Amino acid sequence: MALLTALSAAGCGGGGGAVPAAREAALPASPPSGSPSGTAAPLAGKTVVIDPGHNGGNAAHPKEINRQVDIITGRKACNTTGTETADGYPEHAFTWDVAGDLKPILERMGAKVVLTRPNDKGVGPCVTERAAIGNEARADAVLSIHGDGAAPSGHGFHVIMPGLLRGHNDDVVKPSAKLGRDIRDAYRAGTGMPYATYTAKNGLATRTDLGGLNLSTRPAVFIECGNMRNKGDAAKMSDAAFRKRMAAALADGIRRYLG
Repeated sequence: MALLTALSAAGCGGGGGAVPAAREAALPASPPSGSPSGTAAPLAGKTVVIDPGHNGGNAAHPKEINRQVDIITGRKACNTTGTETADGYPEHAFTWDVAGDLKPILERMGAKVVLTRPNDKGVGPCVTERAAIGNEARADAVLSIHGDGAAPSGHGFHVIMPGLLRGHNDDVVKPSAKLGRDIRDAYRAGTGMPYATYTAKNGLATRTDLGGLNLSTRPAVFIECGNMRNKGDAAKMSDAAFRKRMAAALADGIRRYLG
């Protein structure tokens, strides 16, 4: 995924330990729910963990993020720097921007929202720690946001779901698959973006090499919101108004799953 150090999802698939993690978001709380009077918020009582991939300080701390950690199926880097558009809009900023738009939407729906990092200036956290944040929060859904760094000829989005690792994630594979389908369907409907033309099938992939999924005991998926190396996708991902559409679509996917 990332062309700078590693695939973006792969980088977020394997870390843990010394890099500090954020338990609460620095983003301001949203105003009270906009649900019509007398209508219960559809996500009341639910906890959603949003994981904005990578971090703005990763590139300056290669020793920390390249530290190898156990992700059950092997050892991988704690985290990676992520990719960027040809114009220099970095994946870590994109994921943070989308998370910032998504958080208040979910809060207006009644959800408690936890972010895996408090800003876009830090290092890490390692992906094992990101998974632990969702586990410790007893999240009803975990969404890890990314932008892909594939060849420029490919375009579109795809959702990555955990593969079965017997004795580790048996209980969450099936609900994660439903979460993945709901996110995929809502994202396509809300953004009009096509399924990825260069990977996955019908916008869905299953993997066992991502620590953020392997180590999660809660329903969890990754989304590659588009290919940041593709000119058309990059234009959409760099546009603030379109990112709000992305966030609204992701919120709808979570609502479909939890509502």
